Amino acid sequence: MNTDDARRVLETALLCTPQPLSLRELRQLFDDEVGPDTLRALLDDLARDWRGRGVELVTLASGWRFQSRPEMRAYLDRLHPEKPPRYSRAVLETLAIIAYRQPVTRGDIEDIRGVVVGSQIVRQLEERGWIDVIGHRDAPGRPALYATTRQFLDDLGLARLDQLPAPDGGAPLPAPQAVPVQVSLLDAATDPADGAGPTGPATATAPEAPPDTPPGPQPAAGSDLPPQPQPPQP
Repeated sequence: MNTDDARRVLETALLCTPQPLSLRELRQLFDDEVGPDTLRALLDDLARDWRGRGVELVTLASGWRFQSRPEMRAYLDRLHPEKPPRYSRAVLETLAIIAYRQPVTRGDIEDIRGVVVGSQIVRQLEERGWIDVIGHRDAPGRPALYATTRQFLDDLGLARLDQLPAPDGGAPLPAPQAVPVQVSLLDAATDPADGAGPTGPATATAPEAPPDTPPGPQPAAGSDLPPQPQPPQP
């Protein structure tokens, strides 16, 4: 198979699949006869071919996907003007704390927010596929440790956690702008790489705090919660 044919196969598979495709899945298209380096070069060529169009090829946490460019969102939303569900402030603050401080327990989140985290908040984020339990802390009661998932990054159009806004910048989590090809616009409006697929927690590490940031949990990005009090210095 020549290069043009291989690129056409990749383009067709990516356009016809609603979910991101990992490098391992893309290799299956060629019965594993095309190496990963060659595939990446073909994907780079394909991304260049689509520059300047309303749809772009992007790399996400779970793999590669075609999606609309952010500037197209205003026009595409006119096809489905329904308002997407809104998440409460408590849900978004909890999600932000997990994203920037993971892995964290519910107790950690409560210490930062200063209020009790209801079970329905955690359940809503789990059902959305944005957080998951990745283990348990070696402490009395063995509390569950929560972290964000690849789905969380995919829905935000990100490939790694370090692409989130800097936690000291006061910026909220980025709103989803791109509409995946072959996915309904209503689903995309509701939605705010090689790897093992779309399931499982993201493996990237959260951004490090600036050197002058005091130790201990800090307020999540986009929150106006006061900083957690620090113990007095001797």
